[in-house]
Amino acid sequence: MSWVPPRLARRCVRDPLWLPIALALQLVLAVAVVLGLVTAPFSRHRRVLRASLLASVYLYLDVLLLWSAFGLWLRNLGRPTDPQAWRAAHAALLSRALSRLMAAARVLFGYQVQLVGRELVPAPGRPLVVLSRHAGPGDSFTLVHLLLTACARHPRVVLKQALQWDPGLDVVLSRLHCYFLPSRSGAGEDRSAAVADLVLGLTPDDALLLFPEGGNWTPRRHRRSVVRLLRAGHFRRAQVARDRTHVLPPRPGGASAALSARLDTDVLVIAHTGLDVLVNPGQMWRALPLHDRPMRIRGWLHPADEVPRAESAVPGWLDEQWALVDQWIGTQHTPEPR
Repeated sequence: MSWVPPRLARRCVRDPLWLPIALALQLVLAVAVVLGLVTAPFSRHRRVLRASLLASVYLYLDVLLLWSAFGLWLRNLGRPTDPQAWRAAHAALLSRALSRLMAAARVLFGYQVQLVGRELVPAPGRPLVVLSRHAGPGDSFTLVHLLLTACARHPRVVLKQALQWDPGLDVVLSRLHCYFLPSRSGAGEDRSAAVADLVLGLTPDDALLLFPEGGNWTPRRHRRSVVRLLRAGHFRRAQVARDRTHVLPPRPGGASAALSARLDTDVLVIAHTGLDVLVNPGQMWRALPLHDRPMRIRGWLHPADEVPRAESAVPGWLDEQWALVDQWIGTQHTPEPR
């Protein structure tokens, strides 16, 4: 679902309607929780109970985000607003919501995050661009939570427009100046300009999160990317993509726009693995709980003066980083679910 209603319609119609809809959904989830409790003695994994409880927590936190954001708007109505304080308040809202969601996922799903190395904590006082692999369920939430907590940064994220259907996320992420990718064809130049504007607006307390692969890695998407390169006549790139089985070929447009927009941004390249092999709902369901499947995150921090800035140099540098990401993931030996 890529089309979303205009902003005015979302704020004046959809968002108020979301509260009674969310209440009705909570009642449905309450029935699912009861069914999960009834069947729990006969189910070793208690998947129905776990899933319905986590869905209920997510729904509650989404409504809480929307209500809290409305409260911030009321308190600032008619007053001059400090843009940095306004964004910090919404970053704090998002941080609390994601911390609660991560805690619930840890208790209910056995969801664990392991940080590998010390480079995931950047030096303070410098704007940051984060280029991350995109794979597995929940990786976006986990990485944004990482930026808010371990990195102590206000996130600006380039993400799919479909997420604007989530009312709480739509309001808070919009006020954090995140960029929702338009789905229309021919929007490539608009996207690059929007990413460059985001980077130009970064403060030392901010981090821009980009996913250069453009979508979640799956074996099918990996095969399709190789075929697409072959059909386009890019035989050497197709061979490289075929050999890098753990990543998709990075698309350099957004990264080039981000890195060429200014010279003082440090760059953090992130790889992660552990949940990436769960590529369809059936696999995710069978893998619950996730006690033996932690999400391991590794980062490589590049100081600003070591990062190429010319648009012609960024694609080659990005390709080198993705080779490193693929190599590291290949050493982790995550078993595939049955």
